[in-house]
Formats: sequence, structure tokens, C-alpha cells
Amino acid sequence: MEQASDRPQEPQDAHGLPGCYRHPGKETGIRCTRCERPICTDCMVSASVGFQCPDCVRTGSGTGHAPGANRPRTLAGGVVSADPLFVTKILLALNAVVFILVLALGQRFVAETELIGYAFNPQLGEIVGVADGEWYRLITATFLHEEVPHIGFNLLGLWFLGRLVEPELGRVRYLAVYLLSGLGGSVLAYLLAEENQPSLGASGAVFGLMGAVLVIARRTRMDVRPIVLILAINLIFSFTRENISWEGHIGGLVIGVLVTLGLVHAPRAHRNLVQGAVCAGALLVLLVAVIARSVALA
Repeated sequence: MEQASDRPQEPQDAHGLPGCYRHPGKETGIRCTRCERPICTDCMVSASVGFQCPDCVRTGSGTGHAPGANRPRTLAGGVVSADPLFVTKILLALNAVVFILVLALGQRFVAETELIGYAFNPQLGEIVGVADGEWYRLITATFLHEEVPHIGFNLLGLWFLGRLVEPELGRVRYLAVYLLSGLGGSVLAYLLAEENQPSLGASGAVFGLMGAVLVIARRTRMDVRPIVLILAINLIFSFTRENISWEGHIGGLVIGVLVTLGLVHAPRAHRNLVQGAVCAGALLVLLVAVIARSVALA
């Protein structure tokens, strides 16, 4: 009998080359000089001798790492951080804090921050809405919840999806996807829903993260069928259940997919420039749409 090896099993592709331990779908002939795990070009970190994996660098195992060497990078080129869910935790906390404010301040606070196009609000006794210049509602509404099941579902989705997306994109890029997706959901609701129809919730941003997971799975050659199934079920609920802003869900999903595509497929040579242009372009399109709708309602 042979003794079992302590070395971790490595995914093999059809050609016999191992897959990266962080991105199994990417074959590689490079190994970490410390732990000997296979690493792809997105994960390898230059050391004084050879390359090291992000885990060895993060935990301090790579004592031979040169002071000026490249820091470990995520799939989208972000810096690998010690806490890969830092932004997700902050977003969870912000949503929770706003919910506490809703409970403490009541309907007047909701009336001042929910998404509405243009309408007379009896609670405030005045005309309110994005078309009246209150553009902040496009963002504040994405952190606003009134009911426990609503915020519970969205925060649960944010936690599970954030665990998949933030480590692959990095903090800044992940935050950009989240905020742009939430804004995209608000903008589509503003464009298509009745101007006096209020809406709120983080669902647009959560759907954007679903789209991001789908793009990342395709990029890393993972099986996307379970993700597509979950997304399809949620879309069915969006169109069949009452009191759900399907516009917000679709707007968030589309922006999440498009922005993440630009982030993970940007060429390495000009990655930061291309990624910045993708995010700025998405923001510009959304702003133009808001201006057009506001002019139409004026």
C-alpha cells in the first residue's frame, strides 16, 4: 500500500496541465515556490526567486518576497486584501442602519428618500421626485427597506453573492458594480414605471451581483447552469409577484453584467484605463437617461 500524499489534489485539464488553485478552469505550468500549488498569471506574485501564490504572500509565508514586487491581484486586477469581504460587510451595515432609521423615524423618512418620479406626497405636503431635482433618491432608495422580509431577503442575497464577487473583483471594482447596478435599477424604474409609483430596496444591486457572478463564472470556466437556474427563478418571481419593481431588477441585472464584462475582460496592458472608461460610460448613459426622463416629465 502507498501512503497518502499530504499534497493537495490539483484539477487537471484534458492536456494534463493542472488548473490554477484559485481559478481551476485556467491551465498553468507555474507553481508557487513556497507551497508548490499551481498558479495562473493573474494570481502569481513575483518573488526574489520564482513566483508565489496570493495566500503565501498574504500570510507572510513568502519571506523572500522582494519589497518592490507586484502585489497579488484579483481576477479583475484589484489588490488582494486581508479581508476579502470588507466592502460587503460595510454595505450590509449601511442597509441595516438605514432600516433602523426607518423604524425610528417612520414614514416621513421613507417619503423623503424613496424613489419616485414626480408626484404630490401627502406625507410631506409638497411635490417631490427625481424630476423635481431630487436626484439623490436614485441612490438613497437602494438602501431603503420598510419590511423585515424585504431587507432579510436582500441582505441574505448580498452576503452570499458578495462572497463570490468581491474576492474576484477587489474592493473598488466590487463597490463600483454594486453602486452602478443599484443606480441602473433605479434609472430603469424611473424610465418605465409610473411617475407617481414609489419604489425602494437593494434588489437592483443584488440582481447586479447575480449578473456579476454569471460573468465571473464564464470567465473562470465554471459550470454556469446552477447560476442561470437561480437567476431564472428570481426573474420569474420578479414578473409574477405583486408589488415588485421588475424594472429595478432588470436594470440592475443588465448594468451588473455589462460592467463586470468590462472589468474582467479588460486587457492587462491598459486594464485600469479600460475599466475606468467602462464604469464612466455606464454612469454617463444612466445620467443621460435620467435627464431625458426628467425633461419629459417637466
